[in-house]
Amino acid sequence: MSLIKYPDYLSKNYIEQEVEKVFEKMRASAHFAPVFPLDPNRVAEFLDLDIVWDTLKTDDQGQVLARILPLEKLIEINEAVPVLRENSGLESSTIAHEIGHWILHINHDELNGVITQLTLDFQKKDAQPFLCRSMTKLEGVEWQAQYFASCLLMPQSKLKEAVRDRKLTKWPHLYALAQDFGVTISNLTNRLQDLGWIHIPPGSKQIYPGKIITADQKSLL
Repeated sequence: MSLIKYPDYLSKNYIEQEVEKVFEKMRASAHFAPVFPLDPNRVAEFLDLDIVWDTLKTDDQGQVLARILPLEKLIEINEAVPVLRENSGLESSTIAHEIGHWILHINHDELNGVITQLTLDFQKKDAQPFLCRSMTKLEGVEWQAQYFASCLLMPQSKLKEAVRDRKLTKWPHLYALAQDFGVTISNLTNRLQDLGWIHIPPGSKQIYPGKIITADQKSLL
């Protein structure tokens, strides 16, 4: 059995459920009950993951934003990318993205066995870190991890509460909403479009009502 999993397909519903499992476990702890805007550092701490800032070298595929080292239970954020320090929303998304890899793509039963046995051959062959790069074109496991990050930082139930007094087709309302959740405006609009609440044509700034509109959401448009 492999330490790292590369599922060809994970449904959005499955990923949302995995996020909810994390929240359920956190709620059971008085010290880690989720509070929004969510600090992904606390989620990492709850999951026994360390986070460090370090210089990650650019390779032949380009700049690395962050990586997770499964055996070390370590998330490394590239301090050589200034925008990660300057944009708290991007920093949060990056950490949440790495947590997504930890939950969705690590075989934890196998990991615990490897850590216990300290099998060096296994470490060399099967414990390569996840290297995360630009998030403009996400596919496969990278898309899965980023969708997890969006669900973690902006759970649908919390979004439903937060949008009650917002007009989702008005940019000022969306920017205020993004600030409330501590995310970038891009993170927010992508999440709302995934939910079907709004639609923004590629290359356009015009916001249209989404295809999935409930009675409660009609007043928000």
